[in-house]
Amino acid sequence: MNTPTLNPGRLTALGRSELTLLVRNRAALSVALLMPLLMVFVLRSTLGGAQGAQAVAEATLTGGIGMVLLLVVYMNLVSSYVARREELVLKRLRTGEASDLEILAGTALPSAALAVGQIAVLAVAGAAALDVPMPRNPLLLVSAVLAGIVLLAGMSALTSTVTRTVESAGLTTLPLFLLTALGSGLFVPLDTLPELAASVCELLPLSGVMTLVRAGWSGGAQVHDLPGAALTTLAWVMITVFAVQKWFRWEPRR
Repeated sequence: MNTPTLNPGRLTALGRSELTLLVRNRAALSVALLMPLLMVFVLRSTLGGAQGAQAVAEATLTGGIGMVLLLVVYMNLVSSYVARREELVLKRLRTGEASDLEILAGTALPSAALAVGQIAVLAVAGAAALDVPMPRNPLLLVSAVLAGIVLLAGMSALTSTVTRTVESAGLTTLPLFLLTALGSGLFVPLDTLPELAASVCELLPLSGVMTLVRAGWSGGAQVHDLPGAALTTLAWVMITVFAVQKWFRWEPRR
């Protein structure tokens, strides 16, 4: 890769062109925009006035944040990177002035903005409709979401290296999706798992992010858990950046 720099003008231009392509796919965009409201509606209908519904709703809303990150950032971006690579868009961009980091970040900008918007709707509408308290530490929650976006954007670039076509992206993204959904505490708290299983699951890529998300919303995490969650997230970001620099493919797979 060339020197990693970020020029705001070039980054904005790349993000705008990628956003145009996203907006043209109106069916996918409509589903993406309506997904948070649909999640709130289904959750409200399911919980009703059940005992302990507020605690379950709060846990499910934080899990919903993780699902938005997985679906909108990770899975969507793998398809985007593969499509742009196979169409030679990445190769052409690389011959211009834009740095590698600008190309990757510009491609990720619309998905990241869409994820932030969905999470904002999910948080506000969910809290209002389900009578759940608003996040107790908004700054920590926002920081956790941004860290999750950066990490999963890198993971999506890395996953694209083993993805031959856009159609096969559904298969190559499945392992991380299932591992994260089942093992990173999106809907099942890690402290309910056996000690060994919980210790292993704490090391999964998105586990640290989800610990910070829950702490930002409900303050449920122990104070001594937060540094470990932050370090786990930082370690995965660094590993992912190194792997992308070494193995990311800019030209079509043959």
